[in-house]
Amino acid sequence: MSEIKVNKISPRSGTGVTLGDSGDKFTVPSGSNITINSGASIVNDGTATGFGDTDTNDKVKVSTNDTTAGFLNGKLVAGTNISLTEGSDGGNETLTAAFSGNLNASVINAGTIATARLGSGTASSSTFLRGDQTYATPAGGTNTPAFQACRTTNQSISNNTFTKVAFQTQNFDITNVYDTDVYSRFTPGIAGKYYIYTQVQMGGLSADAFYISIYKNGATWLNIRNGTDTSGEYILTGAAVDTADSNDYYEVFAYQNSGGALNVIGYSDAAARIYTAFGAYKIIT
Repeated sequence: MSEIKVNKISPRSGTGVTLGDSGDKFTVPSGSNITINSGASIVNDGTATGFGDTDTNDKVKVSTNDTTAGFLNGKLVAGTNISLTEGSDGGNETLTAAFSGNLNASVINAGTIATARLGSGTASSSTFLRGDQTYATPAGGTNTPAFQACRTTNQSISNNTFTKVAFQTQNFDITNVYDTDVYSRFTPGIAGKYYIYTQVQMGGLSADAFYISIYKNGATWLNIRNGTDTSGEYILTGAAVDTADSNDYYEVFAYQNSGGALNVIGYSDAAARIYTAFGAYKIIT
């Protein structure tokens, strides 16, 4: 094996120097270094091999000092509201990044926040999130049962007799609590406090007494009287709050003492005008 010893190789002409021919191999012995000075570069016009491009065991080092305990942690800056926790020292150091403090809601611009992150309790279509971050059911539930019925025709009321008023047309009955066919009565079916009201128009009065009564379970509960100084038609209205059990029921009765039969007035178009009505709804407590 021949050996050439020189301190510098320079091109004889031009700026390029070629080492060997195609297929030749140049070996750098173990322990030797090739130094690339500042400002110089290595240009790869072919394919570089053996630099770990397919070696999954190769590691990327921050610097030659990454085997120093705490070196990686000392070189990385966490930033606002982010903390870094070192998992190991030296060798293959690991860092865990964690968020702390407050996150501005404006940065959440996509995705869905899990209900478990909003508050404690059970989130459902029947609960709401309170200011103390707990889920709760609405106080007192909903204001149903609720109904209103009216008369669309006149009804004859006998003299000196409390006669039940039949409100034969429903304006609404959300939970089917008013019977229009047989009893003409409101039966809540659910215990609670209820606002109960009625309005009755009587025609043909002349200095006569006129009463309307809301009956509860077949007996007078609320009684209203007009006096004895009216003439022509007269309207009485009444409303009150009562605590009902699930099996209580309510009806409306009318009384007049004109000496003959008189009519409670109805109106044929219940959507346009109501003279005589009966209704109720549950109060949220």
